[in-house]
Amino acid sequence: MTLPAILLGSLIAAFYGALFHFIRGGGAGRLILFLVVAMISFWFGHTLANIIGFTFLSIGAIRVGLASLVTLVALIAAEWLSAVEARPME
Repeated sequence: MTLPAILLGSLIAAFYGALFHFIRGGGAGRLILFLVVAMISFWFGHTLANIIGFTFLSIGAIRVGLASLVTLVALIAAEWLSAVEARPME
């Protein structure tokens, strides 16, 4: 994979994380969480698509289709897990 493909994929992943933060809200900590989760899950989805040969919605060498789906699921899971509050023990 070329450097421009890596940069484009990272830019797409960062856009997904920032857009999700814009829609769901939260502070700077949640923005960082969403950006990190989006990066990791996007590249995991891309790698998974390469392994299984899934080429739907590819942009050059980047498998955007499955990567986007995995990113969306991971961001929803991260938002759900970060919203859980700990209760004090009685």
